[in-house]
Amino acid sequence: MTYRTVTSRSLIAVGALVLSLAVFATVCVTRPVPLADTRVYRAEGAAVLGGDDPYGIELYGPAPGGSGPYRPGLEGSGPYGPGLEGSGIEGSGPDGSGLDGTAYPPFAAILFVPTTWLSAGALKVAFVLGNIALLALLVRLSLRLVGRSPTAPVATRYPAAATLAVAAGLWLEPVARTILLGEITLAVACLVLWDLSRPDHALGKGFALGIAAGITLTPALFVAYLLLTSRVRQGLTALAALTGTVLLGMLVLPYASGEFWTNQIFRTDRAGAAWAAGNQSLHGLLARLLHTPEPGAPWVVAALLTAAAGLWTARRAVVRAGSESWGILITALTALLVTPVSWSHEWVWCVPLLAALLAERRLRTAALAGAVWTARSFWAVPYEGEPALRLPWWQQPLISPYALCALALLAHTAWRHTRTRAGTGPLSTLPGPRSPRGRPLTPR
Repeated sequence: MTYRTVTSRSLIAVGALVLSLAVFATVCVTRPVPLADTRVYRAEGAAVLGGDDPYGIELYGPAPGGSGPYRPGLEGSGPYGPGLEGSGIEGSGPDGSGLDGTAYPPFAAILFVPTTWLSAGALKVAFVLGNIALLALLVRLSLRLVGRSPTAPVATRYPAAATLAVAAGLWLEPVARTILLGEITLAVACLVLWDLSRPDHALGKGFALGIAAGITLTPALFVAYLLLTSRVRQGLTALAALTGTVLLGMLVLPYASGEFWTNQIFRTDRAGAAWAAGNQSLHGLLARLLHTPEPGAPWVVAALLTAAAGLWTARRAVVRAGSESWGILITALTALLVTPVSWSHEWVWCVPLLAALLAERRLRTAALAGAVWTARSFWAVPYEGEPALRLPWWQQPLISPYALCALALLAHTAWRHTRTRAGTGPLSTLPGPRSPRGRPLTPR
């Protein structure tokens, strides 16, 4: 028996991908793409090699290995502020920038050492191509996650669907921003999703999640998710891996570790003004809504309630409805909401979210969510300086689209799974042991 390897569907998908890549490359060539965050990683790696403090990098002047990654005018103007990502009213940078340090733990600085082995130009090329490849991997992992759902269409198992998804995914704002900034958010998301989408009996499940949390702390909420869904071994494995990254950082960078874990970790402004338009967390939403740079107690209360509600909803999705995919997605959205700063490029979790909505044929919801993460609506309102804190109520949805969309999805998922009675059948199957032919070894 022979199978067709080239079909009209596959040709259309490949053509769409080639066209999307060509247009994206044209945009990159015709406008400045400094990949400023890649320069920060390189400066951190150089600081580690030189025995310097990675939290003492001068982002606006001389820095280890070259000039300041965020020197004035490097990136132009945008919702992240004049000349750089995360500009604000107060701070140490030019134009009143609030960006005066790096936000990653010491373990991440150690991992950034290899970035010093390449020239600045070669590093930029590597990050652009690497992030495009990571987008393809994230799409593949997303389809693997939602493919377990009995309601998922057969098309999710075809390569053409993944190819079209990569072509469209390039234009999602978080993905495009990740590539243009030279960020590592796609890598972190892939690491977490690869680990969590494996069967529960898989060797070392949770280890990669712990490493991801050691690079950037936001995924640490998944440790609580594993423990609350009775995956104690996997949760403890993730916690042990995270602890290992902290200890390694203390061993290699004792002074920087002390500075981060006793000072930097408590500063919500260490990566930029929390109320800047690029920050799509609850902290940023409330700061802009209440017209104050620091929302204080209202944010603390809202973050605690959202964390509790999100984890409860994620647990209910898994335990009561059997929906592992929504358990993972709700935890990811909750983590992005409750962290003090979650820049728009960190919302690359919109890729598996859209995959889950399409897999369940919730086409209108998927179209609305896709529009939210593509529209770049925060460009339509004043996003720089004092005016960004003085927007009227009717402009707030435009400047905080991701946070509001995530809250709506969290509430809808909680309501949806509350209606699911025990024993009525899962919305998607949990990963479990399988035979060599792919059939479950135990009945579901």
